[in-house]
Amino acid sequence: MALGTDYEQQDCALARALEVVGERWSLLILRDAFYGVQRFNDFLAHLGIPRAVLTARLNALVAAGVLRKEPYQQAPLRHGYLLTGIGLELWGPLYQLSRWGGRHATAGGPHHLFAHAVCGTDLDVVGVCPRCGGAPVPPAEIAMRPNPARGGTHRDDPVSRSLVRPHRLLEPIASAAAAA
Repeated sequence: MALGTDYEQQDCALARALEVVGERWSLLILRDAFYGVQRFNDFLAHLGIPRAVLTARLNALVAAGVLRKEPYQQAPLRHGYLLTGIGLELWGPLYQLSRWGGRHATAGGPHHLFAHAVCGTDLDVVGVCPRCGGAPVPPAEIAMRPNPARGGTHRDDPVSRSLVRPHRLLEPIASAAAAA
């Protein structure tokens, strides 16, 4: 018997959230969207995900209002995938889950470090700038850089090559099409 894709017996906000972002690959698609990936082929190359699964996950995230499709080419028509306002709200949980994985589930720590782009101070475990204080830093004000303790990436896709340099979140990465 196949596993269901919902939690209809659970009257719980976390269960409802998991119905939107809890399927395999969905959080990694969102991570890449925050990193600046927008084009289908770039998600495909970076994630190594089957084309049909990527299509289904992107369609589900668009239907849920987490991503929106925006044309970037007319002939043939091609769309990019951009985070919406409610998609941007997922940065905090995604960042904290990533930090947790870097501390407890990954040898050598996280692959990327995140800093407040305004002052250059690394963010704390919940995404607050210790120097500026206050609320967690919004994604548009975050700069990411490779963690020097991890060494280089072993991946050679266009997204991985773009992410070896410091980069602001949400800033579009150089796509596979531009690299060709």
